[in-house]
Amino acid sequence: MRSGERRPAAPLCSAESEPGGVAMEPAWRQQGRGRGRGQEGQGERPRPLQKDRPGVPAGRGEKTNPGPAKGESVQSKFEEIRRSNQATALRLVESRVSSSSSDEDNDDDDDGDGQRGRILESTFTSYTSQTGGDASALTRTGQYLSDMFQSGALTCLICIASVKRTQPVWSCSGCFSLFHLPCIQKWARDSVFLISSATDEDFGQKQHPWPCPKCRTEYPPSATPNRYMCYCGKLQDPPADPWLVPHSCGSICQQELRPSCGHTCLLLCHPGPCPPCPKMVSVSCLCGKAKPLPRRCSNKSWSCQQQCGKLLACKQHTCTQLCHTECPPCPRVSLQRCVCGRQTAERPCASPRWTCQQVCGAHLSCGNHTCEEVCHDGACPPCPRSVSRSCPCGKTKSSLPCTEEVLPCGDTCDRRLSCLKHTCSMRCHRGSCETCRQEVEKACRCGRHRKPMACHKEYLCDAKCPQTRNCQRHQCRRKCCPGNCPPCDQICGRTLGCRNHKCPSVCHQGSCYPCPETVPVRCSCGSSVLVVPCGRERSTKPPRCREPCRLPPSCHHRDGEPHRCHPGPCPPCARPCLLPLPGCRHACPQPCHDLVLVRSQQVQLAGPWEQPAEPTFMKKALPCPPCQVPIPTSCFGEHEVSPVPCHRQGRFSCGRACGRPLACGNHSCSRECHLVTDGNQCEACEEGCGKPRPPGCPHPCPRPCHPGDCPPCSQMLRQRCHCRISTLYLECRKLTVADEPTRIQLGSCSNQCPKELSCGHRCKQVCHPGVCEETCQQKVKLRCPCKRIKKEVMCSLAAQSELQCDLVCKDQKRKASQVKEAEQQAALEEEQKKLQEELEAFEKRQQRGGRRSKRRGRREEVDEEQEQARRWRRRCTTFLLLPLGGALLSAAAYYLLIQT
Repeated sequence: MRSGERRPAAPLCSAESEPGGVAMEPAWRQQGRGRGRGQEGQGERPRPLQKDRPGVPAGRGEKTNPGPAKGESVQSKFEEIRRSNQATALRLVESRVSSSSSDEDNDDDDDGDGQRGRILESTFTSYTSQTGGDASALTRTGQYLSDMFQSGALTCLICIASVKRTQPVWSCSGCFSLFHLPCIQKWARDSVFLISSATDEDFGQKQHPWPCPKCRTEYPPSATPNRYMCYCGKLQDPPADPWLVPHSCGSICQQELRPSCGHTCLLLCHPGPCPPCPKMVSVSCLCGKAKPLPRRCSNKSWSCQQQCGKLLACKQHTCTQLCHTECPPCPRVSLQRCVCGRQTAERPCASPRWTCQQVCGAHLSCGNHTCEEVCHDGACPPCPRSVSRSCPCGKTKSSLPCTEEVLPCGDTCDRRLSCLKHTCSMRCHRGSCETCRQEVEKACRCGRHRKPMACHKEYLCDAKCPQTRNCQRHQCRRKCCPGNCPPCDQICGRTLGCRNHKCPSVCHQGSCYPCPETVPVRCSCGSSVLVVPCGRERSTKPPRCREPCRLPPSCHHRDGEPHRCHPGPCPPCARPCLLPLPGCRHACPQPCHDLVLVRSQQVQLAGPWEQPAEPTFMKKALPCPPCQVPIPTSCFGEHEVSPVPCHRQGRFSCGRACGRPLACGNHSCSRECHLVTDGNQCEACEEGCGKPRPPGCPHPCPRPCHPGDCPPCSQMLRQRCHCRISTLYLECRKLTVADEPTRIQLGSCSNQCPKELSCGHRCKQVCHPGVCEETCQQKVKLRCPCKRIKKEVMCSLAAQSELQCDLVCKDQKRKASQVKEAEQQAALEEEQKKLQEELEAFEKRQQRGGRRSKRRGRREEVDEEQEQARRWRRRCTTFLLLPLGGALLSAAAYYLLIQT
């Protein structure tokens, strides 16, 4: 958007934009190429339907037929997933676009330039097709388009930051500079606020314009941008398309050209000014004598090179210049009379009217006086004394002829003096009145002091104004200031945002204007130049240069690797060193190490209170590493042949054991692989005898390493007996040669086995190995179930024997049961007797309860007594209905019945 105004929406491409109704589109779009775009819509970009737009509900703009609940839920889930996928795809595209833009800023290959050239070519195709390929008029517009793709070329002058292709921007219609949309909105608000606060008495009531930060083009407050629009103003929030110019909608500009010729711009939506009109029109020459010829609309003025011949304004000469539009003033000189006609002089024909500076002197109509005016034309004015006159003070009127003077009237003048408060006290007089000399009490201009003084004098006190001027930085300091302090006349002098210059404007409020200076940023060789705003040179990368680097190589190679011009030091040399190594005939195969970044040594900190400094690196030439060429070499013990680096050439120790047989004949040398000489022999055997012992002997041979068989073992062994109670001492030699029965006999202590059997009795055998026999021979007693009959049997047969009760045991059990039943029957009868007595006592109390209720007069007590009587009857009846055979009820059941 050029001026911040929202223009009416226009079609992306119309048939009227090109003669013959051909829609103007980029070449790649007309041919159907470019990421799925085709010929549909006759050049219009296909827009998604309302139901397919992300963020718009499917049923907002159209009516839908109600369906089953299940179908609606499935459809809603489908729409939700679709919107989620669209949002994810949109974020992916934005990230790819932003990453591609950042990659383009740092990319130096030819592919980026080729793509940029294709975009510029497609933008200019519709223009160059009408000019026959002539693009000379597109130089200025092409520079703006090239800056769009170059890193650091576009800078917002408000925040001094780079303008990215994905950021909302605003373009000035005067200087075509790009600003961030939030920055220009804040700039417009602050500008209007500062102007209103400094000039308006009624703050905020007037509509003040705001200026462009660069060219000072003024815009009304209504033109403050509030939307991110493309350059031509057709599309709001244009998407970042890597195949279009940044911030462009991709359609034809169609803005009116300047100067207005009735045609519109044919380029695609672009930054910068529109190029001259390329249309062909039929126009005549400037003077209109020649026949019309076809010309470019932007250069339609032409001259037929014939003499004009028109009569000039002097009415004496004709125009002698060649074909042109308006004739200039006549350049010749001629005799011209003055206004009054008395004198004649040579004057330029372009200015024939002049005055001779003589008084007219002609007689007026009164016949007594002459005209006193300087050279003039026309009739002289009437005599000024012929009208009604008055005395000098104006109190008396007279009608004397013009030859007589009007005398003063003699009265007091009484005309207002210059102070407009007092009158003149002199007699009627001619000329001006005197100065007012009356003494009055006057207040000073600021109103702080009062003093008696002459009326014609102004009283100014010595008090200096303490108020600040409109800059809100300096005091007024004017003597006797009435409050209307003048604007500050000092220079601002504050450092601008560039940090290089100071503000040259008069002291003002708010932030200073951006620095108007520009600084060239050059590449290392100076061939490429990029002009950036002042202050941006420190953060702007040097422009890309296609020239080869001219810096000499910093290593021992005379001819460095050819590479393009670049900022900073040259990249490290990647060639091999190839210098001869010391001590051998090989060359250094490592990469060139004449200048290598080496981390400097850190200074040791004095204590924990000191902060460690950041590591620093310095360039240093490193020596060639030792020669690593492998040479086959055998070890000292000739175990192996291995490749050894050249700098360690010679026999080596392989690290294995020597392995040579020692003098004992049983062991070998355990030293690391070594060289055997007269003074360096293998080690002497210092180990003990390691020959295998007889089976079962755990003792080593006490002799040192020796040849032949070892002597028999004579050491004593201490071990437990089979029952683990006694400790036995045996000779090792007897155990190793004894058979199994003898070993069992030697390991027994000849005492009774202390182990218990499963029945609980002790084992009767002598100390023996293994598990004891379970056949127990000890006698145990058995009893019948009533414990009356007892019998002794062997413990091992007790589990199989069982003793039963006889008839005597059964008779005693029956008699005990009869005694128990008799005791229960007696207790039951005793309880029935007690219950009967309680029932009779209760009925007697019930009979006396009627008379007692009459004395009390309480109905509630009678009801309570009756309810209690009914409960007792139920209990008694239940108990009496029980069968007399109370033995069927246990004493516990009977007790529970009584309690309930």
